[in-house]
Amino acid sequence: MPWYSASKKSEPSGCSLLRVWCLRFVIVKSAESQSSYTQHLSEVGLSAGLHRIGFTTAEPLLRAREALVEREARGLRDTMQFTYRNPIRSTTPEMALPHARSIVVGARSYFADVQMPALSEMTDQVFGDVARYAWSDHYASLRDSLTVVAQQLRSDGHEALVFADSNAIVDREVAYLAGLGWFGKNANLLISGAGSWFVLGCVVTTAELSPSSVVSDGCGTCRRCLDACPTGAIVEPGVIDAGKCLAWILQKPGVIAHQYREAIGARMYGCDSCQDACPPSMRLAQHENVADDAQIVVDVLELLSLSDAEILERYGRWYIAGRDPRWVRRNALVVIGNTASLHNEKAKAVVATHVQSSDPVLRAHAIWAASRLGMGSSIPLHDEDPDVQAELHRLPGVREQH
Repeated sequence: MPWYSASKKSEPSGCSLLRVWCLRFVIVKSAESQSSYTQHLSEVGLSAGLHRIGFTTAEPLLRAREALVEREARGLRDTMQFTYRNPIRSTTPEMALPHARSIVVGARSYFADVQMPALSEMTDQVFGDVARYAWSDHYASLRDSLTVVAQQLRSDGHEALVFADSNAIVDREVAYLAGLGWFGKNANLLISGAGSWFVLGCVVTTAELSPSSVVSDGCGTCRRCLDACPTGAIVEPGVIDAGKCLAWILQKPGVIAHQYREAIGARMYGCDSCQDACPPSMRLAQHENVADDAQIVVDVLELLSLSDAEILERYGRWYIAGRDPRWVRRNALVVIGNTASLHNEKAKAVVATHVQSSDPVLRAHAIWAASRLGMGSSIPLHDEDPDVQAELHRLPGVREQH
């Protein structure tokens, strides 16, 4: 049958082929344009100071949501809030930005290695350690870099919002989906060829971008991070019991449980043990310069002489629950009990002062430190506060001097 006698619903075969070819051409050109624009944004981000950049869709983070719910059900959340506070929100990018289509994920290294002084020789001083991620405000530089990417997106007609250290989105999950790295057994994201010493952030946008490919696990049979954790907080590969994690214990409010105080050692804020034990994180770390304002150690005795306002001014970039300096002072008393020389009369005088504090939390930790330093004569026989009374009933022995 000739083509001109076909029904009106039919079309010449040549025309059909042309339409199919044109459609394929449009699709290919669109994909090429999307890929080209994604590459352009990558160059913008790296030029702005990001050390790694990747892309993923703004689909709900269902795997992360399931993990948050499951770990809370197992009692592994402790009192931690952050992305646990609202798992639906923190795993739904469109709740952060309506009509979001893509996420640009950026990372900046914060690793710096310094030669620490022989502090143990300074018998009249007591110093507390600060984890590397808190030496300076690494997130400020990260936000600046991500903001440049967001501005580029906005100038091109897209909506874009920056998120870094925010409970609005699970940053490690989007970093994994964006191909930056894999989840280590310590639950940190290990960036391919560089390890875990990175702060992570992202730009959620309405732009349609080409997603990166996820990377394979690189830990293999290694379990050094599990073995290195001072409290056994890594209860299984990739799963942390927050209630045992020293980084969280030093942040959360309240009396520190007895079984974790000695493990705190000289830590004032944060813990790097699992990362220090990680072979790729130490061997491949991207070294950065130490910032001029870096707080690597804390003079603990000086800190305990500061006012509330002075503590917040000096250490306010730390997460301090309720912005209450008593938790920082609490940590300092534990550090003294763990590390001060038994002959350090200055440290003993500071502890004796806090044994008489009007704050029961500080009294409790000062009494513990006093007992560790052999200051029996400074410890009261009775206290009206139940937490302090409990402390008096389980005094530790005098610490061995090494």
